[in-house]
Amino acid sequence: MAKVLVVEDDADIRTLLDLRLRAAGHRVIGAESAAAALAVVAERGAPDVLVSDVSLPGTTGLEMVAGLRAQPDYEHLPVIFLSGRVQPADIEAGRALGAVYLTKPVVLTALCTAIEQALATAGAGAAW
Repeated sequence: MAKVLVVEDDADIRTLLDLRLRAAGHRVIGAESAAAALAVVAERGAPDVLVSDVSLPGTTGLEMVAGLRAQPDYEHLPVIFLSGRVQPADIEAGRALGAVYLTKPVVLTALCTAIEQALATAGAGAAW
């Protein structure tokens, strides 16, 4: 069971991801923007895995992750991007940040597999 922070501005997609990840046994907190996600991290600490859309209102997911990666406590935070942006430059930008990049519409089993792989590499932390 992992602590998963889902950052997605589309409420329907956020709800779908929340339901699916909870069914897989994860603890999930959703945020509708990078600002809301950063507030969660400031209040509760780092999740075990960050799942984020790239296109968010205000600060993009790429910018948010770059900012987190610049901080020593978050430089190794596992990140999975979910995005409708499928251009090679967008995918490379996500991967350059050390993230897994999945395209929308996302296959939920692929997301769960990516989370499990991230946890196997990083290990899950204490209760959130």
